[in-house]
Amino acid sequence: MRRRDFITQLTGAAAAIGLSGPHVALAQQTDRMRRIGVMEIGRADDPVAQVRTATLREELERLGWVAGRNLAIDIRWSIASIETGQRLSRELLSLSPDAILSVGSPSVKALQQATATVPVVFIFVVEPVDLGVVQSLAHPGGNITGFTYVERTTGAKWLALLREIAPGIKHVAYVFSPKAAPHGHFLYESAQTAGGKMGVRVDLAPVEGTADFEPIFAHLGADGGVIIGPDAVVDNNLPLIIDLAARYRVPAIYGGGGATAKAGGLMSYNLDQLATIRAAALYLDRVLRGEKPADLPVQQPTKFEYVINLKTAKALGLAVPLTMQTAADEIIE
Repeated sequence: MRRRDFITQLTGAAAAIGLSGPHVALAQQTDRMRRIGVMEIGRADDPVAQVRTATLREELERLGWVAGRNLAIDIRWSIASIETGQRLSRELLSLSPDAILSVGSPSVKALQQATATVPVVFIFVVEPVDLGVVQSLAHPGGNITGFTYVERTTGAKWLALLREIAPGIKHVAYVFSPKAAPHGHFLYESAQTAGGKMGVRVDLAPVEGTADFEPIFAHLGADGGVIIGPDAVVDNNLPLIIDLAARYRVPAIYGGGGATAKAGGLMSYNLDQLATIRAAALYLDRVLRGEKPADLPVQQPTKFEYVINLKTAKALGLAVPLTMQTAADEIIE
């Protein structure tokens, strides 16, 4: 059951970045062909990544930028490391784009190294100041701005939600790929600190590929739980991870968005990804119309998506408190 008002959400995103109503609703079209690149963290066959790119196209078209008429869009997929991002950023830059949308930390770090002139709008980046991507949130400087991902304290939030739904856990593995998520240690440290106060040991469980996941689940034991961090390596293995959590009967919370809970994961908590995509399209529109990234402040998330799968909870023998069900944006039954 959905309780999110998408119209209010979009209006809020527009207001947050300083756009007037007429500019949003009545953006004038231009006949001059422009070109944008997209550096996408997901695979081309990933349904979630496909929804992201489709939403971007729809929002740009609403703003007057129609692919094939006055806009060309070039996408590069599966950017799960800075090394891959470096290679694919060179490909995109050779096409002389007017702007680039960067999805995730690896691609924006690669673009930062590759160009100081082409405007870049990023999304899904944790702590961009600490990562050296921008000078400050209010005054990003240079050619890069965008929208942050969850803040570092979200690691503690994930642990609190996991403990609430599975109060018997004593040991939690924080799973993420250091190469795909340079920000992952921020979130892990937050969860670890919170765990010390809750009496829950939180251990780092880094992964590099598919073979690394099963040993983590196999060694957790009856009082174990898992926090699945958001990154490309994790996203590319989500069906396996959900299967392992069910097979080893391990409660897991997913940081990658509501699609994971809908696919059979126990629960997920993250920012509303599509609202962020729409807001990023508004920034791209402003850049294409002449504004500079240095003048566009980095925005932090205000809308989150919290989804619980009651069927999965029942299979794990977990009773979901009514308070959690009431707080959730969506319940999968």
